[in-house]
Amino acid sequence: MKTTTVSISYSRKFNLGNYESIELGCSLWAQVDGDEDSQAVTQFLYLQAKQAVKEAAMPVIKASEYQQIKVKQQKRFMNEPIEEIEQEEF
Repeated sequence: MKTTTVSISYSRKFNLGNYESIELGCSLWAQVDGDEDSQAVTQFLYLQAKQAVKEAAMPVIKASEYQQIKVKQQKRFMNEPIEEIEQEEF
């Protein structure tokens, strides 16, 4: 069976604190030519959709105090130097 069209959907939900959240998503489709690998096209679309959601989420995350605290906690858990964490801008 020959694949002619590939589609991918990627979504992510972010907790903003105070019982608020936002879900961002992206869906992409592509035509697959006869000489193209459908798995490679699927992987490419996935990475593009993931990047689009990340870019759309950044302003929301930077504006969310809850998300800023969460990022700092994750960095502390990963043993990043405290000086770098405190100087980081969101």
